[in-house]
Amino acid sequence: MDINQLTLHMRNQTKKTINHKRVYRLMKVQGIQSVIRRKRKRYANATPQQVAENVLNREFHADAPNEKWLTDVTEFKYGLGQKAYLSAILDLHDKSIVSYVLGPSNNNLLVFQTLKLALQAAPGSSPMLHSDRGYQYTSLVFKKLLNENKLSQSMSRVGRCIDNGPMESFWGTLKCEKYYLQTYHTFEELEWDIEAYIHFYNNERL
Repeated sequence: MDINQLTLHMRNQTKKTINHKRVYRLMKVQGIQSVIRRKRKRYANATPQQVAENVLNREFHADAPNEKWLTDVTEFKYGLGQKAYLSAILDLHDKSIVSYVLGPSNNNLLVFQTLKLALQAAPGSSPMLHSDRGYQYTSLVFKKLLNENKLSQSMSRVGRCIDNGPMESFWGTLKCEKYYLQTYHTFEELEWDIEAYIHFYNNERL
């Protein structure tokens, strides 16, 4: 959490006017500092089975819930070099997380289950779903799942992470405010903290 977020939370908790400079001085005294976000890894591109145009076109505003969804998968490490993968869907209307699944493998099942949970959470909705060009999202099976549920598809252009900017921003926030501050020895510890953070992010974070 950066100084501005911490200042907002302190104002909200105490109901008093607190200057961000005072927060900065107190952070220095206590040896607290913001966490610097790490650079995202680059992965080799697979040949897509199908692709969609960038229909979203960086229009990161939605007039109503379940109008525009963003989705992506990110990686976490725990224990002795073990990896876990978090798939999530974000609603552009209020930037809330509609659904998420944490699993040991970055595969089709992870992504498909995330979409199914989102559709259960928002029955009857048919939003645009925007993603990058990861192999799960370009698969014919995923396209079939979208068509069956009357969802339109949008994809980022090659090498343009900003096309999915709010989703990337959420990953950075989650990792800076929770993941990078802890050491996780087991999958269960990581899962517990991610669930707790997403609940906080959806319901309490300013």
